[in-house]
Amino acid sequence: MITITITITIIITVPTTTTRATSRTTTRMVPTCTASLPTRPPFIGTATATTTAVTADGESWREAPLLLWLSPAFPVGAFAYSHGLEWAFEAGDITGAASLAAWLADLARFGGPQLDASLFALAFRAAAAADWPALDEVNATAVALAGSAERRLETTAQGAAFRLAARAAWDSEPLRRVASRDGEPLAYPVAVAAAAAGCSMASSRATEAFVVGQFANLVSAATRLGIVGQTDGLKILAGIFPALAALAREAAGATLDELGGCALRSDIAAMRHETQYSRLFRS
Repeated sequence: MITITITITIIITVPTTTTRATSRTTTRMVPTCTASLPTRPPFIGTATATTTAVTADGESWREAPLLLWLSPAFPVGAFAYSHGLEWAFEAGDITGAASLAAWLADLARFGGPQLDASLFALAFRAAAAADWPALDEVNATAVALAGSAERRLETTAQGAAFRLAARAAWDSEPLRRVASRDGEPLAYPVAVAAAAAGCSMASSRATEAFVVGQFANLVSAATRLGIVGQTDGLKILAGIFPALAALAREAAGATLDELGGCALRSDIAAMRHETQYSRLFRS
């Protein structure tokens, strides 16, 4: 037997800024939030990226991280929460595509997702203005408005997980400032808004993405519960897009004094789920 050992050392140099010009398009880099790369193997040395591409046509990729932050792959555990859908399905309130679509439409007008959209917009404005007391006030309000133990768990567990992951790769001053005291809970919409503002994203685009992400997760939960299949789930999302767009627009002008909602059956579902005997989800 002959044993051959081969050692390969790869050195990767990561530039912090890039300028590239062609005959058609010029790309330049402008600073936004800090994105940190690992300082240990497989990378050798230290690299910190603080750039976002902007084309000559003025198109910006500042909002591109939202595709990662609000995807099922981002490590916040969103897959574990159904926002009470699991109990509503067991109780017979939701039985198929039509009743699920009606339930989600009501949530967009009166329920927790409607409230979270407004909280997101409020937190974004405070973070963008570097008004840290206002940002903490929005966060405290968001936590206080969680109507049950599982709703509080749903928002604070995801909020803490989001900040941990986002700060590792897209650190920013708002993420460091919000809910900074030890053990202080952080609501999920406030965490995402703080990160988006810290990366100089457009408020309207960030709010729209957050709203769609919320409802995409609810439809995903419904699919895993067997309420609808994937095709019907996509049809439902496409059908409620106008309502989601309206929700995002209305959230832009929200104030703390105007916050509120009234989706009683959804709130009851969240509370009843806490004692549901057999369940897949944490809420």
